[in-house]
Amino acid sequence: MAKSSNISVKEKLISDIKANGQIPNHVAIIMDGNGRWAKKRSLPRVAGHKKGVETVREIVKTCVDVGVNYLTIYTFSTENWKRPKDEVSTLMRLIVKSLQNETDELHSNGVKLTATGDINSLPFIVQKELRDAFIKTQDNSKLVLNLALSYSGRWELVEAIKKIAGKISSKELLPEDISENIISENLLTNNFPDPDLLIRSGGEYRISNFLLWQIAYSELYFTETLWPDFKAVDFLEAINDYQSRERRFGLVSEQISKKNERKREKNTVKI
Repeated sequence: MAKSSNISVKEKLISDIKANGQIPNHVAIIMDGNGRWAKKRSLPRVAGHKKGVETVREIVKTCVDVGVNYLTIYTFSTENWKRPKDEVSTLMRLIVKSLQNETDELHSNGVKLTATGDINSLPFIVQKELRDAFIKTQDNSKLVLNLALSYSGRWELVEAIKKIAGKISSKELLPEDISENIISENLLTNNFPDPDLLIRSGGEYRISNFLLWQIAYSELYFTETLWPDFKAVDFLEAINDYQSRERRFGLVSEQISKKNERKREKNTVKI
């Protein structure tokens, strides 16, 4: 009975979210709590990471069901290299195994896989599996699943500044030409829209060096739920909460109302 009830809640949420229409185009997730989930159960940390992969699979399917177009997940940060060598090695093996096990299903569900970060710093076998997955899924269009791997926001900004400095040095760009658009164009995520919604699981209330430039106007959603326990319903509730917010981008409510009214008038078909 509990399972049936859970399914009905999920279906109701999906129906309500689609009826609202304000579906986030791009969702970014900081997947936190794998280690604590395992510790609470007296299990090795890797057990939490493995369970977390199951959550990723469920959230990816839910994104496709509800109509999210881009999903970026914080898979491995540049700071994570500082963890014990055994855990880093285990995480790299898990990434390889996950790519080998999940790519066919991602492909069948119309998901395109990409990655953002210092990919060249990853072990060769990880790079190979990523390339194979990229090639296999490159023509898919239902969802772009972007893995932030060996990534940090400050590192990405430093790399962008280097690229811009190089263009100035080669006279391709003048210093006075630098703008927000120029910076965005030189980020690794230049092919993606900025996230509309950032979700962090695990009860921590910080950004942890993730997409620092891109989330300037993202809606932030924090939950106490540890990532391995984060289910489709939790994800849908985050979107439902997002839909209840007014995104003003520096304007006031009255300006937003008038803007939406003009948009509705423009989209109204006159008979």
